[in-house]
Amino acid sequence: MSGHSLQCDILIVGGGPAGLAAARAASRGDLSIVLLDDNPRAGGQIWRQGPGVTLGASAREALQVLEHPRLRYLPGTRVVAGAGANALLLENAEQALIVRYQRLILCCGARERLLPFPGWTLPGVTGAGALQALLKNGLDVAGERLVIAGSGPLLLASAATARHAGARVEAVLEQAPLAALAGFSAGLWRWPAKLGQAAGLATLAYRCNAHVVEALGDRRLEAVRIRQGGQYRELPCERLACGFGLVPNTSLASHLGCQLQDNAIAVDRHQGTSLAQVYAAGECTGVGGSELARIEGEIAGLAASGATREADQLARHHAHWQAFADRLQATFALQPALLQLARPDTLLCRCEDVPYSAVAGQADWTQAKLHSRCGMGACQGRVCATAAQALFGWDAPTPRAPLVPARIETLLLEPTAAGVK
Repeated sequence: MSGHSLQCDILIVGGGPAGLAAARAASRGDLSIVLLDDNPRAGGQIWRQGPGVTLGASAREALQVLEHPRLRYLPGTRVVAGAGANALLLENAEQALIVRYQRLILCCGARERLLPFPGWTLPGVTGAGALQALLKNGLDVAGERLVIAGSGPLLLASAATARHAGARVEAVLEQAPLAALAGFSAGLWRWPAKLGQAAGLATLAYRCNAHVVEALGDRRLEAVRIRQGGQYRELPCERLACGFGLVPNTSLASHLGCQLQDNAIAVDRHQGTSLAQVYAAGECTGVGGSELARIEGEIAGLAASGATREADQLARHHAHWQAFADRLQATFALQPALLQLARPDTLLCRCEDVPYSAVAGQADWTQAKLHSRCGMGACQGRVCATAAQALFGWDAPTPRAPLVPARIETLLLEPTAAGVK
């Protein structure tokens, strides 16, 4: 494996709707741009490509920026650490490299929040977003009975994808109460595109004020016990997908020293962070949907390339979709019952088999790690630490280099980037 360095005017981390919009806006100037993404194909979760996936016109148009002559696209590439002033240490399957930049735009997206409940580690149980990603990558679910549960519009999107793949969607369980959903639906006229999407995703299997209590089975999932209102019942199924909302990916921003607000990257009206020459856009600044992410990406790309006047012209458009994001968060806020599903022997850290009881009595995440192996497995706390924040009200752990598992050769490329003295 070899290592080398690149230089660019603007470095964009993340190839989803926000990152692609930022790249397109920045490409209007005579600037060199590097766009990196840890996925093998650009588009993020919203525009995830895969076998049999047909992208819409807006996605195809957004992806055209990858062909721009002043843009270098680095797929399948992860950020390992900061590498001194205005530089990041990267790694892909072939090599490590250091990219030095003048301006940085973080479009790191969000990840799914998973909460522990009895049986959640059984084969056949996944996240709702994970199911959608698997389906887009060719997972065969034809004829399988499927239950989708949790909170947020992602449940309906995953159900639609599953039905298209031939699954039998037995139930879509939304934990939000009817009154909250009715109020949200009544206000959708302000966002006609979203109203149309909601109508297109509607299903008779949808149930509100309902959630999973327990996944049942011996060696794999056989049924799910649910609560709807005050009633309990069991639904036989081969697959269960649970997603309890999305959490902004802030590890890189926090590692670099950006200020956070409400567990998201804090930004100003030009998407600027607390660090000079560092911008952020999309779900990492707060979960709000692809429309808001694209507008924020465009603002960030314009501001980073010096076109602040053009960025200011998008303020009203941004406010329109920010209002939708605010309603979204209020409507689908988790009810307390979702935070009380785990039993003492329910695994919290599934990588290292750490039960809920071993963590619940600790003061914070640091103490939990000191007294158990929680967060030391393959996901490096991305699942269990996020769950612990929701369950116990703990602050997010401070990320340290390396941010992801990396090869020794990569760390030796820039010792100070990995904290090696």
